[in-house]
Amino acid sequence: MSDSLRVNDLNNREAEISSVKVDVYSTALCPYCTMAKSLLKKKGVPYIEMRIDKNTLLRREMERRSNRTSVPQIFIADEHIGGFDDLVALDLDNRLDEILGLTEKKVG
Repeated sequence: MSDSLRVNDLNNREAEISSVKVDVYSTALCPYCTMAKSLLKKKGVPYIEMRIDKNTLLRREMERRSNRTSVPQIFIADEHIGGFDDLVALDLDNRLDEILGLTEKKVG
């Protein structure tokens, strides 16, 4: 594989990834938040971290959007995914990459 082809593949992948918005509501001392962010980083997915321990308005927003009070709460393309366990379950079911836009959607 030529270097230029590899660079083009990477550029195309980055364009796909950046088109999916990922919101992570978290706190500073939450180990599950850290693990969720690590999984997203490992996949090369940018995310917006919203620290609810620094902003009570963000906490209220998170509770309204998710109907939950625990962190992390993760949204992909404005769809509530849930917490860290839910994120990992999607990954283990080989569905997370599709939701993140890292693979083509399956037909059928």
